[in-house]
Amino acid sequence: MLPETELAPVVALTLTVLLVGLEQLVQWRYGAMGLVGLSLLGIGVKAKNTTCTSLGALVLVMLLTA
Repeated sequence: MLPETELAPVVALTLTVLLVGLEQLVQWRYGAMGLVGLSLLGIGVKAKNTTCTSLGALVLVMLLTA
């Protein structure tokens, strides 16, 4: 098994690839507004800003129900 110091970059790279794949899937399925909603949601979570998080979630929910 790899030491923890060598495992961290592998985990970071894997998460980055998954995130980019998710963004591409959302943009392909829901267009630019899906990407905006996902970006707002991500920014809101990272910044701990409930307004951005709520707006991003609202955009995604509206796209899912339409």
